Amino acid sequence: MAEQSKIARRTFFAGLGLAAAAGVAAKLSLKSVVPEAIAPSPNETQGNGYRLTEHIKKYYRTTTI
Repeated sequence: MAEQSKIARRTFFAGLGLAAAAGVAAKLSLKSVVPEAIAPSPNETQGNGYRLTEHIKKYYRTTTI
């Protein structure tokens, strides 16, 4: 029974090492895959993100009683 325990322990630690190596490889590969940010077009105004667009105006009109 002690021999079976050693094998199970070795298998566990081998799997743990394999999982750690796969995690590191995945983390390193994600850095090269992430695209650069797209620059805003010159037609867009710079602001805090809120823009009163047509669909927002339509929403406001539908919420009035």
